[in-house]
Amino acid sequence: MRKTLGVWLCLVLFAAIGKAEQKGAESAPPGEQFVGTWSGTWDSAGRGSGGFELTLEKATDGSIGGKVSVTGEPTYKATLETVSFEGQKMTARYNFPPDENIAVVLTATFSGNTAKGTWAARLKASGEELAAGTWTVTKK
Repeated sequence: MRKTLGVWLCLVLFAAIGKAEQKGAESAPPGEQFVGTWSGTWDSAGRGSGGFELTLEKATDGSIGGKVSVTGEPTYKATLETVSFEGQKMTARYNFPPDENIAVVLTATFSGNTAKGTWAARLKASGEELAAGTWTVTKK
């Protein structure tokens, strides 16, 4: 009887530990594995290029936020207004600092320590695309 009770207690304990680990993994916000600084380049189909740095951070509420630093023409820094992840794919948006009437939409697919994506500068009022291109980064 005592041996059977001990076996059952061990099974219950292992099940509880496994459930707690599973719950911890489930509660991680989408994209948390990509938190960090990513550095690389952007290009606008031969009309311009420069450096691109994406910093993804975990906010106090557990969500993922971040900022970008862009060099070339133009050079600026901006805070991401929205960031969302669906698996390895990210969509983010920020206000274009030289002209607050323009929003930049980023999309990317992360694979290991690299990410590749597209960007598009659009008028906020109409959604008209003003410029677009690609970007590639590697995790620092």
